[in-house]
Amino acid sequence: MILDYEPGDKVTNPNNKDWGIGQVQSIINSKVTVNFENVGKKVINADAIKLEKIK
Repeated sequence: MILDYEPGDKVTNPNNKDWGIGQVQSIINSKVTVNFENVGKKVINADAIKLEKIK
């Protein structure tokens, strides 16, 4: 699986828009650690949730 974002990129979680904008911290296999402005750090399973990159 190839992800279209990398550490430092800004993303949103389409399933939880109220989390706000997040910044990708790290990517290990399909686990993406994102620091969201409203809920803090979350580990996202990229196989289950498609984060949306903010351009």
